[in-house]
Amino acid sequence: MNILIKQAKIIDPTSPHNGQTADILISKGIILRIGKNLNVKADRIIEEKGIHVSPGWMDIFLDFADPGFEYRETLVSGANAAAKGGYTDVCVIPNTKPVADQKAVIEYIVQKSKDLPATIHPLGAISKNTEGKELAEMYDMKLSGAIAFTDGVKPMQSAGVLVKALQYVKLFDGVIIQLPDDKSINPNGLMNEGITSTRMGLLGRPEIAEEIFVARDIKLAAYAASKLHLTGISVEASIKLIKEAKKKGNGISCSVTPYHLFFCDDDLTSYNTNLKVNPPLRNKKDRKALQKAVTDGAIDCIASHHIPYDTDNKVVEFEHAKNGMIGLQTAYAVVNTVLQETTQSKIVELLAVNPRLILGLDVPTIKESNSASITLFNPIKKWTLTEMDILSLNKNTPFIGVELIGKPLGTIHNNKLNLH
Repeated sequence: MNILIKQAKIIDPTSPHNGQTADILISKGIILRIGKNLNVKADRIIEEKGIHVSPGWMDIFLDFADPGFEYRETLVSGANAAAKGGYTDVCVIPNTKPVADQKAVIEYIVQKSKDLPATIHPLGAISKNTEGKELAEMYDMKLSGAIAFTDGVKPMQSAGVLVKALQYVKLFDGVIIQLPDDKSINPNGLMNEGITSTRMGLLGRPEIAEEIFVARDIKLAAYAASKLHLTGISVEASIKLIKEAKKKGNGISCSVTPYHLFFCDDDLTSYNTNLKVNPPLRNKKDRKALQKAVTDGAIDCIASHHIPYDTDNKVVEFEHAKNGMIGLQTAYAVVNTVLQETTQSKIVELLAVNPRLILGLDVPTIKESNSASITLFNPIKKWTLTEMDILSLNKNTPFIGVELIGKPLGTIHNNKLNLH
Protein backbone atom coordinates (compact mmCIF):
# COMPACT_ATOMS: atom_id res chain seq x y z
CA MET A 1 0.00 0.00 0.00
CA ASN A 2 1.23 3.48 -0.91
CA ILE A 3 0.57 6.22 1.68
CA LEU A 4 1.13 9.90 1.00
CA ILE A 5 1.21 12.30 3.95
CA LYS A 6 0.72 15.87 2.72
CA GLN A 7 2.23 18.99 4.26
CA ALA A 8 3.39 17.38 7.48
CA LYS A 9 5.75 19.15 9.85
CA ILE A 10 8.56 16.72 10.67
CA ILE A 11 9.57 16.68 14.34
CA ASP A 12 12.55 14.38 14.57
CA PRO A 13 15.80 15.53 16.25
CA THR A 14 17.59 12.59 14.56
CA SER A 15 16.42 13.47 11.01
CA PRO A 16 18.01 15.77 8.40
CA HIS A 17 14.43 16.93 7.73
CA ASN A 18 13.78 18.03 11.32
CA GLY A 19 11.59 21.13 11.44
CA GLN A 20 10.70 21.00 7.75
CA THR A 21 7.18 20.83 6.34
CA ALA A 22 7.09 18.27 3.53
CA ASP A 23 5.18 15.49 1.80
CA ILE A 24 6.15 11.93 2.75
CA LEU A 25 5.58 8.96 0.45
CA ILE A 26 5.55 5.54 2.09
CA SER A 27 5.39 2.31 0.09
CA LYS A 28 5.28 -1.20 1.57
CA GLY A 29 6.36 0.19 4.94
CA ILE A 30 9.38 2.06 3.57
CA ILE A 31 9.83 5.84 3.33
CA LEU A 32 10.39 6.29 -0.43
CA ARG A 33 10.45 10.05 -0.82
CA ILE A 34 10.37 13.20 1.27
CA GLY A 35 9.89 16.48 -0.58
CA LYS A 36 7.74 19.47 -1.41
CA ASN A 37 4.49 18.99 -3.33
CA LEU A 38 5.03 15.36 -4.33
CA ASN A 39 2.81 14.58 -7.32
CA VAL A 40 2.44 10.81 -7.05
CA LYS A 41 -0.36 8.28 -6.94
CA ALA A 42 -1.17 6.79 -3.57
CA ASP A 43 -3.73 4.36 -2.19
CA ARG A 44 -4.21 6.61 0.82
CA ILE A 45 -3.63 10.35 1.09
CA ILE A 46 -3.46 11.85 4.58
CA GLU A 47 -4.02 15.57 4.61
CA GLU A 48 -4.99 17.52 7.70
CA LYS A 49 -4.26 21.06 8.79
CA GLY A 50 -1.65 21.16 11.55
CA ILE A 51 -0.45 17.59 11.08
CA HIS A 52 2.94 16.76 12.56
CA VAL A 53 4.94 13.53 12.26
CA SER A 54 7.67 12.06 14.43
CA PRO A 55 9.36 8.72 14.98
CA GLY A 56 6.89 6.32 16.60
CA TRP A 57 6.48 6.89 20.32
CA MET A 58 7.64 4.29 22.83
CA ASP A 59 6.47 3.62 26.40
CA ILE A 60 8.99 2.05 28.73
CA PHE A 61 6.75 0.86 31.61
CA LEU A 62 3.11 -0.29 31.55
CA ASP A 63 0.87 -3.23 32.42
CA PHE A 64 -1.18 -5.23 29.90
CA ALA A 65 -2.04 -7.90 32.54
CA ASP A 66 -1.85 -10.70 29.94
CA PRO A 67 -1.43 -13.62 30.62
CA GLY A 68 -3.54 -14.27 33.69
CA PHE A 69 -5.52 -11.09 34.31
CA GLU A 70 -7.27 -10.63 30.97
CA TYR A 71 -10.33 -9.08 32.65
CA ARG A 72 -8.09 -6.05 33.27
CA GLU A 73 -6.40 -5.85 29.86
CA THR A 74 -5.26 -8.07 27.02
CA LEU A 75 -2.37 -7.72 24.63
CA VAL A 76 -4.92 -6.95 21.89
CA SER A 77 -6.87 -4.26 23.78
CA GLY A 78 -3.66 -2.78 25.15
CA ALA A 79 -2.04 -2.57 21.71
CA ASN A 80 -5.17 -0.91 20.31
CA ALA A 81 -5.13 1.68 23.11
CA ALA A 82 -1.41 2.22 22.54
CA ALA A 83 -1.84 2.85 18.82
CA LYS A 84 -4.70 5.27 19.49
CA GLY A 85 -2.41 7.09 21.90
CA GLY A 86 0.26 7.42 19.21
CA TYR A 87 2.51 4.60 20.39
CA THR A 88 4.21 2.18 18.00
CA ASP A 89 6.18 0.39 20.73
CA VAL A 90 5.43 -0.43 24.37
CA CYS A 91 7.23 -2.35 27.13
CA VAL A 92 5.05 -4.50 29.40
CA ILE A 93 5.95 -5.28 33.00
CA PRO A 94 6.19 -8.93 34.14
CA ASN A 95 3.49 -8.84 36.86
CA THR A 96 1.32 -11.39 35.07
CA LYS A 97 0.12 -14.87 35.97
CA PRO A 98 2.33 -16.74 35.45
CA VAL A 99 4.96 -14.09 36.06
CA ALA A 100 7.17 -13.33 33.05
CA ASP A 101 10.20 -14.84 34.77
CA GLN A 102 10.97 -17.53 32.18
CA LYS A 103 11.36 -17.69 28.43
CA ALA A 104 8.01 -19.45 27.83
CA VAL A 105 6.03 -16.39 29.01
CA ILE A 106 8.32 -14.02 27.09
CA GLU A 107 7.80 -16.08 23.92
CA TYR A 108 4.02 -16.07 24.47
CA ILE A 109 3.96 -12.26 24.58
CA VAL A 110 6.24 -11.91 21.55
CA GLN A 111 4.28 -14.38 19.43
CA LYS A 112 0.81 -13.22 20.41
CA SER A 113 1.61 -9.58 19.65
CA LYS A 114 3.17 -10.07 16.20
CA ASP A 115 0.23 -8.75 14.17
CA LEU A 116 -0.98 -6.08 16.56
CA PRO A 117 -0.93 -2.34 15.72
CA ALA A 118 1.82 -1.69 18.30
CA THR A 119 4.93 -3.78 18.94
CA ILE A 120 4.89 -5.18 22.47
CA HIS A 121 8.30 -5.66 24.09
CA PRO A 122 8.22 -7.87 27.20
CA LEU A 123 10.17 -6.84 30.28
CA GLY A 124 11.51 -9.92 32.02
CA ALA A 125 11.37 -10.33 35.80
CA ILE A 126 14.57 -9.78 37.76
CA SER A 127 13.64 -12.38 40.37
CA LYS A 128 11.70 -15.61 40.31
CA ASN A 129 7.99 -14.90 40.70
CA THR A 130 8.98 -11.24 41.41
CA GLU A 131 9.54 -12.26 45.02
CA GLY A 132 12.89 -10.46 45.24
CA LYS A 133 14.77 -13.46 46.58
CA GLU A 134 16.42 -15.38 43.74
CA LEU A 135 17.47 -14.22 40.27
CA ALA A 136 15.34 -15.39 37.36
CA GLU A 137 16.87 -16.82 34.17
CA MET A 138 17.48 -13.41 32.64
CA TYR A 139 19.80 -14.53 29.85
CA ASP A 140 17.28 -17.08 28.55
CA MET A 141 14.58 -14.41 28.59
CA LYS A 142 16.89 -11.98 26.79
CA LEU A 143 17.39 -14.51 23.98
CA SER A 144 13.60 -14.98 23.77
CA GLY A 145 12.87 -11.26 23.40
CA ALA A 146 12.95 -9.62 26.85
CA ILE A 147 14.10 -6.06 26.22
CA ALA A 148 15.04 -5.17 29.82
CA PHE A 149 14.44 -6.45 33.35
CA THR A 150 12.32 -5.31 36.26
CA ASP A 151 10.12 -6.67 39.00
CA GLY A 152 7.59 -4.09 37.86
CA VAL A 153 5.17 -2.87 40.52
CA LYS A 154 6.97 -5.01 43.12
CA PRO A 155 10.26 -3.09 43.30
CA MET A 156 13.36 -4.98 44.36
CA GLN A 157 13.78 -4.54 48.13
CA SER A 158 16.98 -6.54 48.56
CA ALA A 159 20.16 -4.59 47.80
CA GLY A 160 22.06 -7.87 47.53
CA VAL A 161 19.78 -9.33 44.87
CA LEU A 162 19.61 -6.05 42.95
CA VAL A 163 23.38 -5.65 42.76
CA LYS A 164 23.67 -9.25 41.50
CA ALA A 165 21.13 -8.45 38.81
CA LEU A 166 22.99 -5.28 37.81
CA GLN A 167 26.22 -7.27 37.53
CA TYR A 168 24.53 -10.08 35.60
CA VAL A 169 22.96 -7.92 32.88
CA LYS A 170 26.35 -6.35 32.14
CA LEU A 171 27.17 -9.58 30.30
CA PHE A 172 24.80 -8.56 27.50
CA ASP A 173 24.69 -4.78 28.04
CA GLY A 174 21.24 -5.05 29.60
CA VAL A 175 19.19 -2.57 31.60
CA ILE A 176 17.52 -2.91 34.99
CA ILE A 177 14.34 -0.87 35.53
CA GLN A 178 13.40 -0.09 39.12
CA LEU A 179 10.43 1.67 40.69
CA PRO A 180 12.15 3.21 43.73
CA ASP A 181 9.98 2.50 46.76
CA ASP A 182 11.03 1.21 50.17
CA LYS A 183 8.07 -0.94 51.12
CA SER A 184 9.14 -1.14 54.78
CA ILE A 185 8.34 2.54 55.37
CA ASN A 186 4.61 2.96 56.06
CA PRO A 187 3.64 0.10 53.72
CA ASN A 188 -0.07 0.75 54.34
CA GLY A 189 0.14 4.42 53.33
CA LEU A 190 -2.63 5.49 50.96
CA MET A 191 -1.33 8.83 49.66
CA ASN A 192 1.54 11.28 50.05
CA GLU A 193 2.36 12.06 53.66
CA GLY A 194 1.72 15.74 54.32
CA ILE A 195 -0.81 18.38 55.29
CA THR A 196 -3.44 17.02 52.88
CA SER A 197 -3.21 13.44 54.15
CA THR A 198 -3.55 14.71 57.73
CA ARG A 199 -6.63 16.77 56.85
CA MET A 200 -8.18 13.82 55.02
CA GLY A 201 -7.40 11.38 57.81
CA LEU A 202 -5.51 9.03 55.48
CA LEU A 203 -2.28 7.25 56.34
CA GLY A 204 0.58 8.77 54.36
CA ARG A 205 3.55 7.45 52.38
CA PRO A 206 6.54 9.71 53.08
CA GLU A 207 8.84 10.99 50.35
CA ILE A 208 11.80 9.42 52.13
CA ALA A 209 10.56 5.96 51.01
CA GLU A 210 11.45 6.95 47.45
CA GLU A 211 14.51 9.07 48.21
CA ILE A 212 16.26 6.31 50.17
CA PHE A 213 15.87 3.82 47.33
CA VAL A 214 16.98 6.31 44.67
CA ALA A 215 20.16 6.98 46.66
CA ARG A 216 20.73 3.27 47.34
CA ASP A 217 20.08 2.11 43.78
CA ILE A 218 22.33 4.79 42.26
CA LYS A 219 25.17 3.61 44.51
CA LEU A 220 24.53 -0.03 43.59
CA ALA A 221 24.52 0.78 39.87
CA ALA A 222 27.80 2.70 40.25
CA TYR A 223 29.33 -0.19 42.19
CA ALA A 224 28.29 -2.65 39.48
CA ALA A 225 29.14 -0.18 36.68
CA SER A 226 25.82 -1.16 35.14
CA LYS A 227 22.76 0.50 33.59
CA LEU A 228 19.82 1.42 35.79
CA HIS A 229 16.58 3.16 34.83
CA LEU A 230 14.52 4.65 37.66
CA THR A 231 10.87 5.06 36.73
CA GLY A 232 7.99 6.85 38.45
CA ILE A 233 10.20 9.56 39.93
CA SER A 234 7.92 11.76 42.02
CA VAL A 235 9.90 13.89 44.50
CA GLU A 236 12.30 16.80 44.20
CA ALA A 237 14.94 15.11 46.35
CA SER A 238 15.13 12.19 43.87
CA ILE A 239 15.78 14.58 41.01
CA LYS A 240 18.72 16.15 42.87
CA LEU A 241 20.26 12.74 43.49
CA ILE A 242 19.81 11.73 39.84
CA LYS A 243 21.36 14.97 38.59
CA GLU A 244 24.42 14.38 40.78
CA ALA A 245 24.74 10.79 39.52
CA LYS A 246 24.55 11.92 35.90
CA LYS A 247 27.36 14.44 36.47
CA LYS A 248 29.56 11.52 37.49
CA GLY A 249 28.75 9.71 34.26
CA ASN A 250 26.94 6.79 35.89
CA GLY A 251 24.61 4.75 33.68
CA ILE A 252 21.52 6.27 35.30
CA SER A 253 18.36 7.34 33.47
CA CYS A 254 14.88 8.11 34.75
CA SER A 255 11.28 8.67 33.73
CA VAL A 256 8.21 10.42 35.09
CA THR A 257 4.52 9.71 34.58
CA PRO A 258 2.21 12.23 32.89
CA TYR A 259 -0.08 12.21 35.92
CA HIS A 260 2.68 13.25 38.34
CA LEU A 261 3.19 16.30 36.11
CA PHE A 262 -0.54 17.11 36.04
CA PHE A 263 -1.95 16.33 39.50
CA CYS A 264 -0.82 16.80 43.11
CA ASP A 265 -2.02 15.47 46.46
CA ASP A 266 -4.50 18.35 46.82
CA ASP A 267 -6.50 16.75 43.99
CA LEU A 268 -7.23 13.76 46.23
CA THR A 269 -9.62 15.68 48.50
CA SER A 270 -12.50 14.25 46.45
CA TYR A 271 -11.30 10.72 47.32
CA ASN A 272 -11.23 9.87 43.59
CA THR A 273 -9.80 6.34 43.52
CA ASN A 274 -8.55 6.88 39.95
CA LEU A 275 -5.97 9.20 41.54
CA LYS A 276 -4.74 6.47 43.88
CA VAL A 277 -1.39 5.50 42.39
CA ASN A 278 2.08 4.37 43.44
CA PRO A 279 4.26 6.36 43.83
CA PRO A 280 1.50 8.59 45.20
CA LEU A 281 0.74 12.06 43.90
CA ARG A 282 3.08 14.43 45.73
CA ASN A 283 2.77 18.07 46.79
CA LYS A 284 2.77 21.15 44.54
CA LYS A 285 6.46 21.82 45.18
CA ASP A 286 7.40 18.35 43.96
CA ARG A 287 5.12 18.67 40.94
CA LYS A 288 6.77 21.95 39.96
CA ALA A 289 10.22 20.37 40.39
CA LEU A 290 9.21 17.45 38.14
CA GLN A 291 7.94 19.83 35.44
CA LYS A 292 11.22 21.77 35.57
CA ALA A 293 13.24 18.54 35.46
CA VAL A 294 11.47 17.49 32.26
CA THR A 295 12.27 20.77 30.53
CA ASP A 296 15.89 20.97 31.72
CA GLY A 297 16.70 17.39 30.73
CA ALA A 298 17.15 15.82 34.17
CA ILE A 299 14.27 13.49 33.36
CA ASP A 300 14.98 11.40 30.26
CA CYS A 301 11.59 10.15 29.16
CA ILE A 302 7.88 9.84 29.86
CA ALA A 303 6.50 6.50 31.07
CA SER A 304 2.71 6.22 31.17
CA HIS A 305 2.51 3.61 33.97
CA HIS A 306 -0.73 2.54 32.26
CA ILE A 307 -2.24 0.16 34.84
CA PRO A 308 -5.84 -0.87 34.10
CA TYR A 309 -8.20 -2.02 36.84
CA ASP A 310 -11.84 -3.05 36.72
CA THR A 311 -14.60 -1.37 38.72
CA ASP A 312 -14.47 -4.05 41.44
CA ASN A 313 -10.98 -2.80 42.26
CA LYS A 314 -11.60 0.92 41.75
CA VAL A 315 -15.23 1.73 42.60
CA VAL A 316 -14.67 0.93 46.27
CA GLU A 317 -13.63 2.76 49.44
CA PHE A 318 -10.36 4.63 48.93
CA GLU A 319 -8.40 2.41 51.29
CA HIS A 320 -9.45 -0.75 49.40
CA ALA A 321 -8.83 0.58 45.86
CA LYS A 322 -5.86 -0.72 43.87
CA ASN A 323 -3.08 1.61 42.77
CA GLY A 324 -3.00 2.69 39.13
CA MET A 325 -4.70 4.45 36.24
CA ILE A 326 -4.79 3.94 32.49
CA GLY A 327 -2.89 6.51 30.47
CA LEU A 328 -1.75 5.48 27.02
CA GLN A 329 -4.37 7.48 25.11
CA THR A 330 -3.80 10.67 27.10
CA ALA A 331 -0.03 10.59 27.80
CA TYR A 332 1.07 12.94 25.01
CA ALA A 333 -1.84 15.32 25.49
CA VAL A 334 -1.28 15.58 29.26
CA VAL A 335 2.43 16.34 28.85
CA ASN A 336 1.72 18.80 26.02
CA THR A 337 -1.01 20.53 28.08
CA VAL A 338 1.10 20.87 31.22
CA LEU A 339 4.33 21.92 29.47
CA GLN A 340 2.99 24.37 26.93
CA GLU A 341 6.29 26.29 26.82
CA THR A 342 8.19 23.11 25.86
CA THR A 343 9.03 22.55 22.19
CA GLN A 344 7.54 19.66 20.27
CA SER A 345 11.10 18.56 19.51
CA LYS A 346 11.74 18.16 23.24
CA ILE A 347 8.50 16.20 23.73
CA VAL A 348 9.43 13.89 20.85
CA GLU A 349 12.80 13.27 22.50
CA LEU A 350 10.95 12.29 25.69
CA LEU A 351 8.43 10.05 23.92
CA ALA A 352 10.32 8.58 20.97
CA VAL A 353 14.08 9.10 21.01
CA ASN A 354 15.26 8.73 24.60
CA PRO A 355 13.30 5.56 25.50
CA ARG A 356 15.05 3.76 22.64
CA LEU A 357 18.48 5.15 23.54
CA ILE A 358 17.98 3.92 27.11
CA LEU A 359 17.12 0.42 25.87
CA GLY A 360 19.81 0.34 23.19
CA LEU A 361 17.38 0.37 20.25
CA ASP A 362 17.70 2.19 16.94
CA VAL A 363 15.53 5.28 16.53
CA PRO A 364 13.26 4.94 13.44
CA THR A 365 14.54 8.20 11.93
CA ILE A 366 12.31 9.86 9.34
CA LYS A 367 14.46 9.81 6.21
CA GLU A 368 14.33 8.17 2.81
CA SER A 369 14.93 4.38 2.60
CA ASN A 370 14.17 3.85 6.29
CA SER A 371 11.31 1.70 7.55
CA ALA A 372 8.31 3.81 8.45
CA SER A 373 7.53 3.75 12.16
CA ILE A 374 5.76 7.07 12.47
CA THR A 375 3.37 8.84 14.83
CA LEU A 376 0.99 11.45 13.41
CA PHE A 377 -0.27 14.17 15.78
CA ASN A 378 -1.61 17.69 16.04
CA PRO A 379 -0.04 19.67 18.94
CA ILE A 380 -2.64 22.45 19.04
CA LYS A 381 -5.84 20.42 18.65
CA LYS A 382 -8.05 20.65 21.73
CA TRP A 383 -10.09 17.60 22.70
CA THR A 384 -11.85 15.98 25.63
CA LEU A 385 -11.60 12.28 26.48
CA THR A 386 -14.92 10.43 26.77
CA GLU A 387 -15.60 6.89 27.97
CA MET A 388 -16.51 5.97 24.39
CA ASP A 389 -13.00 6.96 23.24
CA ILE A 390 -11.26 4.50 25.55
CA LEU A 391 -10.03 1.32 23.87
CA SER A 392 -8.60 -0.17 27.04
CA LEU A 393 -10.84 -2.78 28.68
CA ASN A 394 -11.16 -0.55 31.74
CA LYS A 395 -11.87 3.14 32.28
CA ASN A 396 -9.90 3.95 35.42
CA THR A 397 -8.71 7.42 34.46
CA PRO A 398 -9.34 10.83 36.01
CA PHE A 399 -8.96 12.50 32.60
CA ILE A 400 -12.50 11.73 31.35
CA GLY A 401 -14.14 15.13 30.71
CA VAL A 402 -10.87 17.08 31.01
CA GLU A 403 -9.99 19.31 28.04
CA LEU A 404 -6.48 18.57 26.78
CA ILE A 405 -4.29 20.21 24.16
CA GLY A 406 -2.57 18.07 21.52
CA LYS A 407 -4.04 14.98 19.93
CA PRO A 408 -2.47 11.81 18.51
CA LEU A 409 -3.96 11.21 15.06
CA GLY A 410 -2.59 7.75 14.34
CA THR A 411 0.46 5.66 13.53
CA ILE A 412 2.15 3.99 10.59
CA HIS A 413 3.96 0.90 11.81
CA ASN A 414 4.87 -2.52 10.42
CA ASN A 415 3.36 -1.52 7.06
CA LYS A 416 0.02 -0.79 8.72
CA LEU A 417 -1.87 2.48 8.88
CA ASN A 418 -3.77 3.09 12.12
CA LEU A 419 -5.79 6.29 11.84
CA HIS A 420 -8.29 7.45 14.45
